[in-house]
Amino acid sequence: MFIDLIDPLLSSVCEGCSNIQCEVKTVNTLKLMSTDAIDHLVCPEEFNDIDIDSPALTIFTDFKKYPPSLIESSMPAVEAESLMRKFHVQLALVVDSSRELVGTINLFQLNDQHLIPLISKGNGRADILVGELMLARAEVKILQLKAIENASIADVVEVLKQHGEQHCLVVDDEKHHIRGLISISDIARRLHAPISVIKPLTFAEVFKVLKH
Repeated sequence: MFIDLIDPLLSSVCEGCSNIQCEVKTVNTLKLMSTDAIDHLVCPEEFNDIDIDSPALTIFTDFKKYPPSLIESSMPAVEAESLMRKFHVQLALVVDSSRELVGTINLFQLNDQHLIPLISKGNGRADILVGELMLARAEVKILQLKAIENASIADVVEVLKQHGEQHCLVVDDEKHHIRGLISISDIARRLHAPISVIKPLTFAEVFKVLKH
């Protein structure tokens, strides 16, 4: 019979109703169309839906929803820089062959300022690996997920500024999951306001300045 030829999926559309016309009508409420010429792509920063007092979770990149940008520690640094610039990535998570986190890398760490000292020691530019330039996992700063659940954007900005950090990871310490990332540059774009973060000088850097 005709009804037997109907896709079985239709029968689940209108629960408790055996009227086939009702089922078909419900499915037809969705209609694929073409975009209009005036339709344009949007980005989160185009909207003014948050402010400095908004919940910190609104500027948290949750890896449960959005996959992180990953780069293997064995990748040549020059290749990593090219990829990150191509895809507009400021910070990537560095992983080993088992896809476990071993550190982070940002565009600043991949520039000539950090390559030249290694090149001067006899390393070829193309032979320098991400693993030689990255910030090791033990040095990567984190915030606990349960802490930011009750925090505001202002709270997050303040703690990052205190430590001179542009980024930090977010960890669910109950499940031992590295759940996400918070970035000062992302926050600044969403708030439409510049945020200055100055990295405190290390003792060695202070000594070097005083020496000169």
